[in-house]
Amino acid sequence: MDIRVAGAADLGQLAWLLGRFEEHEQQTTDGSAFAAELVRWWDGHQASHVPFVAMPSSGAAVGMAWLAIATRVPRPGRQGRLCGDVQSVYVVPEHRSAGIGAALIAAVTRHADAHSLEHVTVHANERARTLYERAGFAVT
Repeated sequence: MDIRVAGAADLGQLAWLLGRFEEHEQQTTDGSAFAAELVRWWDGHQASHVPFVAMPSSGAAVGMAWLAIATRVPRPGRQGRLCGDVQSVYVVPEHRSAGIGAALIAAVTRHADAHSLEHVTVHANERARTLYERAGFAVT
């Protein structure tokens, strides 16, 4: 399984995953219409949102995670402060319990560390809470 930062070429697959996520596992909306919306949105948000995709050796994407990056108020001697928020983590049901969610979260946190984000938050539902706690997130 390849977990990597997604690019513009992956937006169609990310749109499909976001559609499944939003529709609670059932793709009931026209994915191509949303894909066009996502491309337009992406044009204005590439600097603030980093998508990650889980790709098997063959076939379509099976999971995603997004890292939203925000600037923080500067402090004396500390300009360019950044923080992050994990968003829209999703693995298709038939690929769950295989470590893909954990691998996506690990990729997000490595990226956050590599870019010196001061902290990263997540707002998790009860089902996913243990996944984040195992990855080092604390309940606050």
